[in-house]
Amino acid sequence: MRSARSVTTFAAGAASILALTVGAFSLPAQAQDAAPPLVQAPQAAAPAAAAAAPRGLAESVAAVVNDDIISTYDVMQRMRLLMATSGMQPTEENLPQIEQEAVRSLIEERLQMQELRRVEKEQKITIISTDKEVDEQIGDIAQGNRMSADQLKQQLTSQGIGLDTWRAQIRAESSWQSWIQGRYGSRLRIGEDQIKAYQRRLAESAAKPQYQISEVFLDASRVGGMEVATNGAAQLIGQMQQGAPFPAVARQFSASATAANGGDVGWVSQGEMPAEVDSALEQLRPGQLSRPIPVKDGVYIIYLRDKRAGSKTAIVDLKQVASPLPANATQAQVDAAAKVLNDLKPKISSCSNLEAAAGKIDGLVAGDLGEAEITDLAPAFQEAAGKLDVGQISDPIRTDAGLHLIAVCGKRQGGANAPSHDQIENRLRGQQLALIAKRYLRDLRNQATIETR
Repeated sequence: MRSARSVTTFAAGAASILALTVGAFSLPAQAQDAAPPLVQAPQAAAPAAAAAAPRGLAESVAAVVNDDIISTYDVMQRMRLLMATSGMQPTEENLPQIEQEAVRSLIEERLQMQELRRVEKEQKITIISTDKEVDEQIGDIAQGNRMSADQLKQQLTSQGIGLDTWRAQIRAESSWQSWIQGRYGSRLRIGEDQIKAYQRRLAESAAKPQYQISEVFLDASRVGGMEVATNGAAQLIGQMQQGAPFPAVARQFSASATAANGGDVGWVSQGEMPAEVDSALEQLRPGQLSRPIPVKDGVYIIYLRDKRAGSKTAIVDLKQVASPLPANATQAQVDAAAKVLNDLKPKISSCSNLEAAAGKIDGLVAGDLGEAEITDLAPAFQEAAGKLDVGQISDPIRTDAGLHLIAVCGKRQGGANAPSHDQIENRLRGQQLALIAKRYLRDLRNQATIETR
């Protein structure tokens, strides 16, 4: 609970926020490409007195993180920064949600910076971004918004936001990402089996409709439960419908790894997202926002940017064992060849031992057929290759050339829309790093002494 003094000073600051109409703070062009075509809220001029409450009114304690104090002034400043960078307009209804997010983000940043300072001291290395590095990031953001760094700073200060508040957020975020990448990035090994499994899932879902989406995910454990997450999602949807850009809201409020990219997930097929999201996607049209979508551990907001019909193009990597037979072979000859192949099939444990197993039997020919699009295969091979999973072997297949066993050694999505090997590897690496960072921060929180007032 806040003290009476804290409540009074917070109320005074909240009144100043409500008096300030916060204009949407644009994101770099690449992030805006993912935004719904919504009308941006106009930026209104505000008197200087309304733009910032006197600092003296806001010096009570809002939270303590391992003896590190977060003042109500810090919270008010972060609230303004959240609204300016997400395009949200302050209302009596959404101020509690914005305040809650401001306090959470400040607590997490304190935990991150405390850990980074500990590591720097212990290992005698430099991790935390320097002033020069922060200035360079501000320059990049300004360039992405087609303005100078000074213009960007002036835009923020005109909305009552202290530059130290923004610089602190940039420093914490960049330093933490650098530490996670530096400590764990080189240790992560994305195996070929993981990449092939991803390619196989894409190939198996290639015929299904595909959706280009952006997401906001509110983690129920982080925001205080499913009811809070659902109500918060409804508030964010209302703000986006009034003009707040989706990428900006995702950057500030989403707990997903895609938050850094403005919530951009890219193209997905059924099965890649939770079942509840799949069901919602079926009902959406391009350009629409979903309602709050509760899942096991939180709530999604989905923006459907585009949709396309599935492609039947899949590429398979095949090997075969063949028993040559003429087209006019007798039924007895076919039955005898089939028995040989059926007896051999259990002895083939994988594509790697197919040739060796077949080589022990006279009259059989084994070899690598390489990669081919399923649609380019002979009809009998098409049916078998489409049904088999990677590592499985067909029953004997009759063709004019003989009787065949085919083994599917690999399967991936084909066509121009198929992600490359490197793109898949980078996506899997990013997902793993995001999960590591989330667990790391959770452990820091569990070990910390945190008091909110």
